[in-house]
Amino acid sequence: MRIHMKGHYHSRGSSALEFTLVGVPLMFLLVCIFEMSRAMWSYHSLAYAVKEGGRYAVVHGQTCTIPPNSCTVTISAIATTIQSMGQALPGDAVTLTFTPSVGTATTCLMRDCIANYTTGAWPAGAANAPGENVKISAVYPFRSAMAMFWPGIGPLRSSPAVVNFGAVSRESIQY
Repeated sequence: MRIHMKGHYHSRGSSALEFTLVGVPLMFLLVCIFEMSRAMWSYHSLAYAVKEGGRYAVVHGQTCTIPPNSCTVTISAIATTIQSMGQALPGDAVTLTFTPSVGTATTCLMRDCIANYTTGAWPAGAANAPGENVKISAVYPFRSAMAMFWPGIGPLRSSPAVVNFGAVSRESIQY
């Protein structure tokens, strides 16, 4: 609607239209920036925590199991280290896999690793000698409603979408 006032035409209702055209995409952009930042923080926390868990495991090798030393490491102790280093990670969502150089791998949720594997040295036996390799890996299912807009994710099947972040630490036992 145009109103003529002293030689000028003024438009009414254009500010609502301008806000819609500018404000809605701006809000979407801000939410996307927040979600991407949260995803990067979660991934970095996972990678750092798994690396620190691997470091903790390799400095508690075979010589820690020989008396009078009492610094034997367990899966529970490693998982506790991972949890304390990755405070952004929920214990009921992160799946940890502990793979010694010899023997079978152990896979569990972080909270179950802490609660159920409190005894027994890890890695056990010959896999605990200096120079042996150990591998600790983790998977964190990151949930975000914005994932449907990320390239390569594909169509959104359920809300919120899940992107699995993974991290691996491969180290050699030191002592």
